[in-house]
Amino acid sequence: METLFLGMLAETFVHPGMGSIGGAIDLPVAREVATDYPVIAGSSLKGAFKVKAEDEIPAGVDIGKTFGAPDQAGEILVSDARLLLLPVRTLNGSYKWATSPHLLERLARDLARAGKDCAVAGQVSVTARRYLGVGAEDSVLHLEERQFRRGGPLPDGLGTALKRLIRHQQTRGRIDGQVIVLSDDDFAWFARYGLAVAARNELKPNKSSNNLWFEETLAPDSLFYSLIIGRQAPPIQAMRTWLEGEPYVQAGGNETVGQGWFALQAV
Repeated sequence: METLFLGMLAETFVHPGMGSIGGAIDLPVAREVATDYPVIAGSSLKGAFKVKAEDEIPAGVDIGKTFGAPDQAGEILVSDARLLLLPVRTLNGSYKWATSPHLLERLARDLARAGKDCAVAGQVSVTARRYLGVGAEDSVLHLEERQFRRGGPLPDGLGTALKRLIRHQQTRGRIDGQVIVLSDDDFAWFARYGLAVAARNELKPNKSSNNLWFEETLAPDSLFYSLIIGRQAPPIQAMRTWLEGEPYVQAGGNETVGQGWFALQAV
């Protein structure tokens, strides 16, 4: 089967919702059950591509055959969009792009499944409260209210692998200086507790509150990736041509307030 490996860089805030769960955050983002990593469900992403295709009517893409119908399976399979880089606030600059050994291992496995080369060499290892990235030896990096000391440089080939997934040349230029690798446990803390939470309100005509709720979102510049697998080669070739010419998609909730825009980069 032919496979399209798709990098997805968030251009706006993103809310891949999972509905209300009655906790302190009324509308949290969707998360993987085992890891708590934010995720965009493949069904949601496939629906977003179908809506995009219906609006743009791309050449070579038969919407019914490609995306399926109630009585017919589609020609393409769309995976969940997996998180790869998470923006984290820092006192040592504007922000850092955080990732972890587990996320890089999954990236390598998914690239292999798609028949693509992975530029990351060897197993990545970093201990708790350490980071791999640019900085003076043993220098201190402040992330949120936590402190981390430098444990070494970025793994060989990581910058090259990440740049392939980002569309904008200027954004690629920031990868080497802003990406850091944290331990799996440290990264999991930021993935669970470091996302933005916004208070939203519905007002009555007299401007008093009618319904106050709290909503979790992923920050702009979050990097995801997804695999689009074709049962045959022609649908994937047509999808590649279309998405390279129209490289943006809107996925997740809050579309009417401008959230959910991604810049796409096919590998």
